[in-house]
Amino acid sequence: MPRIIDALETSQRLAIAGAFVFTVAAGLTVAAGAPEVAQFIVSAFAIAALAAVVGQSIEQIGEYLGPGATGLLQSSLGNLPELFVAIFALRDGLTSVVQSALVGSVLANVLLVLGVAFLSGGARHGIQKFRPEAPRMLVTLLTLAVGATLVPTLAARLATPAAHHTKALSDATAVILLLVYLASIPFWLSGGPGGRDRADRASPGGEGATVGTSPPATPRRWPLRMAVIVLVVTGAASAAASNWFVSSLIPATVALGITPEFTGLVIVAIASNAVENFVGVRFAWKARSDYAISTILTSPLQITLLLTPVLVISSAFFGPEQLTLVFPPLLVAALAVAVVVTAVVIYDGEYSWLEGVALIALYAIIAAAFWWG
Repeated sequence: MPRIIDALETSQRLAIAGAFVFTVAAGLTVAAGAPEVAQFIVSAFAIAALAAVVGQSIEQIGEYLGPGATGLLQSSLGNLPELFVAIFALRDGLTSVVQSALVGSVLANVLLVLGVAFLSGGARHGIQKFRPEAPRMLVTLLTLAVGATLVPTLAARLATPAAHHTKALSDATAVILLLVYLASIPFWLSGGPGGRDRADRASPGGEGATVGTSPPATPRRWPLRMAVIVLVVTGAASAAASNWFVSSLIPATVALGITPEFTGLVIVAIASNAVENFVGVRFAWKARSDYAISTILTSPLQITLLLTPVLVISSAFFGPEQLTLVFPPLLVAALAVAVVVTAVVIYDGEYSWLEGVALIALYAIIAAAFWWG
């Protein structure tokens, strides 16, 4: 046991301790029959803390697999807490909450987290430059995700002949997204834009990070067995916390006077992603802009190319109704605007603190629109 504890840095110990405390507290509030609002809030904190530890354990396992495999592992398992929340919500027929949470996760990353990163890094270090190739590719794939929701939504809302086949259209679109995700794996494993030559030229402590590369200051390595055990335990705990969270969601939102859509767009999205992506903000604070942007933009790409299509296809087996890609128009519009603004901001290969303020402001405006339902 002392050797295992010695393998943990102080921040990692605090993260694991926080996840344990909040998960136990959430279980106790449920077992004691506490008010749904208390169950809802404590479960949300548990999910956020567990998401952070899941991310740490995946990163540690990746230390034994290499940078390319680490990126693949992160893309496959990095959104476990959000996956469980979506599954339990679909089981309870909360399709609108799931749709809001999926879009909200993208918005939280490309607007809120990226905005905070730009604000903190730009305010501390002035205008920051970064290699734009990888972020441009990420935004290109995010634009595909916008089209994947826009086309089925317009087909249904405009009463086209395809409106009578929205489930089939959603399934076909989901399969195409998964194929794009599979096609992107060797691209990122080879070093992303520029290939391995560019990855080899990048110094370990310098600029030029792409998706799947390791950060310059790697944390103290855990024993492999420990990393796997932590991942399994936190994954199981995430499933339990997600179940408690979803079970109390409707009563709690009614008591708090907020809509389920706002809960999915803001609360679920932030609880599932923001804590884990704090590492991106930390990179920006340390003037490592390439790592910051790649870290932050990879998460919404995982959600749009992997998590969303998996839920669309699998929802027919565990939900009262199938999740489709026919989203509320305001959600699709918010997603499209967010991706366009993000593309404009990152295209020139530099950012300032004012651009961070603009991204945060746009996120606040979108959240305000959903506050009233």
